Amino acid sequence: MFKLLKRFGGSYRANLVLGPLCKLIEVVFDLFTPIIVAYMIDAGVGTRSVQPVLTGGGILLAMAAVAILFALACQKMASRASQGMGTSIRHSLYEHINALSHADLDRFGTPSLTTRITNDVNQVQLAIALGIRQLMRWPFLAVGSLVAALAIDVRLGLIFVVSMAVVGGLFWFVMKACIPYYRSMQAKLDRIALIVREGLSGVRVVRAFVREGHERRRLADAAQDQAATAIAAGRLSSVLNPVTFLVMYLAVCAILWAGGIQVNIGGLTQGQVVAFVSYMTQALLSIVYVANLVVVFTKASASAARVNEVLACQPSVTDEGAEPVELWGSAGLPDAAEQADGGGLPDAAKQAGASKRVPTLALRNVSFAYPGAAADAVHDATLTLMPGQTLGVIGGTGSGKSTLVSLIPRLYDATEGAVEVLGRDVRAWQLKQLRQVVGMVPQQAMLVSGTIRSNLIWRDAKATDDDLWRALELAQAAEFVRALADGLDAPVEAGGKNFSGGQRQRLTIARALVGAPKLLILDDSASALDYKTDAALRVALASYGRDAAASGELPPAVVVVSQRVASVRAADLICVMRRGNVVGLGTHDELVRTCAIYQEICASQGVEDETVSPGMRQFPPAQLSHETVSPGTTVSRHEEVRHG
Repeated sequence: MFKLLKRFGGSYRANLVLGPLCKLIEVVFDLFTPIIVAYMIDAGVGTRSVQPVLTGGGILLAMAAVAILFALACQKMASRASQGMGTSIRHSLYEHINALSHADLDRFGTPSLTTRITNDVNQVQLAIALGIRQLMRWPFLAVGSLVAALAIDVRLGLIFVVSMAVVGGLFWFVMKACIPYYRSMQAKLDRIALIVREGLSGVRVVRAFVREGHERRRLADAAQDQAATAIAAGRLSSVLNPVTFLVMYLAVCAILWAGGIQVNIGGLTQGQVVAFVSYMTQALLSIVYVANLVVVFTKASASAARVNEVLACQPSVTDEGAEPVELWGSAGLPDAAEQADGGGLPDAAKQAGASKRVPTLALRNVSFAYPGAAADAVHDATLTLMPGQTLGVIGGTGSGKSTLVSLIPRLYDATEGAVEVLGRDVRAWQLKQLRQVVGMVPQQAMLVSGTIRSNLIWRDAKATDDDLWRALELAQAAEFVRALADGLDAPVEAGGKNFSGGQRQRLTIARALVGAPKLLILDDSASALDYKTDAALRVALASYGRDAAASGELPPAVVVVSQRVASVRAADLICVMRRGNVVGLGTHDELVRTCAIYQEICASQGVEDETVSPGMRQFPPAQLSHETVSPGTTVSRHEEVRHG
């Protein structure tokens, strides 16, 4: 809690200091009130004189008016500080979460992070507000009342001290027992958030498999578990108020008994006894409120620790110390002189193949293991992909395909080996520049609420409408976007739920194409497309690469992750994966002769052993009937049926 105050409280230092001081002035007036009442009783009621009563009443009214002004000032300062700091904490927390790597996010989990940025920050806000308004008031009022009571009569003050000790000891015992429960409650809220999120995000699957009852029971069990913890804490806390008031009223009876004797013998006045009772009541009620503050601050402390845990997490993937990469030649291609002697190129480029061209992507003995995993998810992968070439990655479920391509834009860092983009280790790139060069379409098509335009300009905020339409044409999405009444400004609901699965995938592909990436990664991003649209997409991307090369620009390399042989068969290089290992690397023609795993995949999909002509090498229209792929190359209806 103090770490958060130190980090975010600087801008609200005046509110954090002046707010409690205003409340302190109000408390001083509260401490003077019993004295004035005692004066009104002794000087007015006791002597049947009206003037002391009127004078005392006027003083009480004036004190009340001033106290209200200071209370309002304190309330305003508490609101400013708590809401302002809460906003700052949320902003900083959200910004920091977005800087964390996927490995860091996996460690915390999305439901837990959601709870921390909402519920936990709310608890901290509440603690700050109550700290300004009540943390100074109730302890000072309790101590001040005790001092004032002892000043009236020390012997009666002993009753006061004993009763406060009994109530204070009870509260300490109960709070000590309750604190573990309050901390456990926050963790169990994470579990409820997880179940709710899974149930809502997967509602269609739940209904399709008639699992509504199961999901209701899961949520009910989690809620009952959290409720049981809350009830256990509440059961302990429930003894506080009755015992406190029992002790308080027993003490009042003792004071009235002993005080009455003192009044009879002239040791105390009636007003002093009344003032003594008032001070004791204020003190014991202050202890009750202090105990409530302890509950609030206990919850806030647990919440602040969870917030600090995220803020203290150093991103495992950073670009600290990385310099901007200067692309050479024409948009990244070395010129003729550079090809001849390697001048002006990075060292890695000088060693790249006989043609002296820098590979767009190179994996050099790359291995990666998830934290806590017993085995590598990717093990000793080595391959090279030149500009304009296509890499197909194929393998069974869980073979490490998506993990492999996630190492390229540094969503994760390789634990061994090196991943190079345009001849430079990805760890030497600035993350922003690397992810401008690498366009990635994730396995799960995700759109955010807004418009089609606002989703497409993520990579390039300055993209023109022509750029957006060009990307939509390449992604085979222009037709259905033009059919929408608002076109590029058509609304997109959260998660893109107002579009079909195939439409969402095509929009995410278009988003990755905006800004002309030099390396495009399609992570099983055509799984919801029909064969004809899938083939048309591959034809468009191949044409896009040829056009870029013809204009002297660096043609984009493409990495296609798929479980369809038809989607990768014409790639320049196919990487076959099994249990994280590269078990085959070559063209389709080579692999059907040499790789048993690839042969099994082809056989399972009914793909015959046939050669792929050089004219069909990049993204052939294997599923299109009678459409031209390159000059002089067509695909027949017979091939469409066989390949599909």
